[in-house]
Amino acid sequence: MIATGELEFVSGLYRKYTSDLASVVEQQRAFLAANAGTVTPQLDDLEAEITYLLLREYRPEHVVEIGTFYGWSTTWLLSALRDNGTGHLHSFDMVDHVRRTVPAELADGRWTFRQGDVKDDLDALPADTDYLFIDADHGKKFGRWYVDNLFPRMTSGTPVSVHDVFHGRGARFWSEGQVVVKWLADRSVPHFTAARLNSPATFEAVNEVRAELGLTGARSSTKNPMIWFNLP
Repeated sequence: MIATGELEFVSGLYRKYTSDLASVVEQQRAFLAANAGTVTPQLDDLEAEITYLLLREYRPEHVVEIGTFYGWSTTWLLSALRDNGTGHLHSFDMVDHVRRTVPAELADGRWTFRQGDVKDDLDALPADTDYLFIDADHGKKFGRWYVDNLFPRMTSGTPVSVHDVFHGRGARFWSEGQVVVKWLADRSVPHFTAARLNSPATFEAVNEVRAELGLTGARSSTKNPMIWFNLP
């Protein structure tokens, strides 16, 4: 399980899956080039890579993605499932831009997209979700909704990624980040982040491992505000 202080675990994943990750980075660079002017990537390099590595290691059968936009995170998630040779991604968003950008060879047989408000479609979530990825509405109201309504539906221990939490040293007052960080703290649940401003030592350490392995990012972005944790 990934948590505070598990830098050694993440570093080990980089070393374990170096070759596969390097191939996906090249694939994602090509994906951006082919969709220049259309796809606006949301995940920074470390966020995308660590999420890919966790899916490779955990080998989930049912991944839920809330928030797709133009498919940057979707293609990373699908790449991990493809490389695992197993698993299905269930994606939810209010807009369907992603239908036009995700390559068929990634989507076929391993992806279901549902357009609409996930708050009105909870019954569509797989009962056996074993990885949850959240990158949607970043306001407090949405944060309160998912900690109260979505987290309780998940099995204890389920790995979770939440994007846009630490854009500064702490979570912004008005954001979902503040809600989820407090929710975790109230339950003494640790989290992991490589956010440059919140956890600069971790950020530097992960980049040192990447440099050692000759890995460079798909989009050269460095804020990395995502957090990862396992549900209590």
